[in-house]
Amino acid sequence: MRLTKQLMVYCAGVIFSFGVFAHNAAAIENSSWKAGTAKRVITPHNPVWLAGYGSKRSPVGKLHDLWMKALALEDAKGRQVILVTSDFQGIPKSMSDLVFEQLRQQCGLQRDQVMLTFSHNHCGPRLGDDLVDYYPVDAEQVELVKDYTATMVEEMVLMIKDSLAALEPATLAIGEGQTTFAVNRRNNPEADVPAMLAAGKPFVGPVDHAVPVMTVRRSDGELYAVLFGYACHPTTLNFTTWCGDYPGFAQLQVEENHPNATALFVNTCGGDQNPLPRRSVELCQTYGTMLAKAVEKAILLPLREVSPNLQTAFEFIELPYEKTVDRGDLHAALKDSNAVRARWAARMIEALDAGEQFPSSYPYPLHAWRLGEEMLVIGMGAETVVDYALQFKKKYGPGTWVCGYSDDMIAYIPSRRVWLEGGYEGGPNLFEYGRPAFRWAGDIEERITTHVDALVKQVSRETW
Repeated sequence: MRLTKQLMVYCAGVIFSFGVFAHNAAAIENSSWKAGTAKRVITPHNPVWLAGYGSKRSPVGKLHDLWMKALALEDAKGRQVILVTSDFQGIPKSMSDLVFEQLRQQCGLQRDQVMLTFSHNHCGPRLGDDLVDYYPVDAEQVELVKDYTATMVEEMVLMIKDSLAALEPATLAIGEGQTTFAVNRRNNPEADVPAMLAAGKPFVGPVDHAVPVMTVRRSDGELYAVLFGYACHPTTLNFTTWCGDYPGFAQLQVEENHPNATALFVNTCGGDQNPLPRRSVELCQTYGTMLAKAVEKAILLPLREVSPNLQTAFEFIELPYEKTVDRGDLHAALKDSNAVRARWAARMIEALDAGEQFPSSYPYPLHAWRLGEEMLVIGMGAETVVDYALQFKKKYGPGTWVCGYSDDMIAYIPSRRVWLEGGYEGGPNLFEYGRPAFRWAGDIEERITTHVDALVKQVSRETW
């Protein structure tokens, strides 16, 4: 009788323990991240010109396909974000607004949940009205770009839906590698680089050689996705062949090393950074290999696991121009030897003749995503210079990612230092991007940093 009683107590304990184990296992399962990926080939089938470099560039063949990819994440409470990466030179607001609106209507996704990034690849296709005055006017090309852009809007929305449909339990972890081919192009003129290298003279100027890495693993530990970044223009090449430049080669190598994983690249803050020396396929492949090796080394190091809690914030802020142009400015520019400036002036005059009034500022998109206590992602529109990444990483600490080239290819976004120095990234060159002004107001950095700080506070731990 005593043995039976002991046996009953033991069995009850086992059943209780098993129940606790099952409950804890379910809790662990329910408290994990979920992740899903999807991708699309975006290599044009029609002769859309290659973007960038301010000239007509008709495509001739390809080195490899171009891609856009989506990574969807869902935290333990069901909150979701989607990060899109792409081999585009620049996604204009006229395109991204359509994507955001369709996602809102069809998926219930709000603006703070989706970030559209582009590598700024100069061997990719034109899109919409991005850099519209860069290129000679060509009626056939206008229609080709219009049709291709409409297709990309549709495909991007479908891809994001596919990434959400693919959500499955996952773990996230972050680390950092390093590679050194990015050079501050403002302080190291390209023509001087061969002599500097031959003399062993070091490059000067601010750079960010960090390679932030995030791994996404399935519940069985298999690598599912690798997200990584670097601050550098993808302008190793300037020919007319489709290619993803160094980020394209890096992603291909990472995926070759991990056949069941999707590799995604974000350009962090490379607005004033170039791969130097450059201008050859061999160098492009070398830089891609250097970046891929930095990613692989980071993966092998102990990574910091990201806890499954997600907070997001988004805001448009107004960036004022130093001065909105008038007819006098435009008529003077019509005679300029710079073909881009002359085309811009003619288009601006047509707009004025049609009754358009030029705004005094531009709506600038800013994101802040907090992933657990371990990771902060700051998303910034357009071509941010490296000062922003260096400043925000120092201010907000380890695990901070600062992604430029997000949502809208507006123009160069200079820091106060770069604005004071002037030059290509900080001087009167907004006309290249179709803005109704030559230059930003001088307080651009102060405005951006103030609003970034407010967004970061919105997603801080105290708000959970």
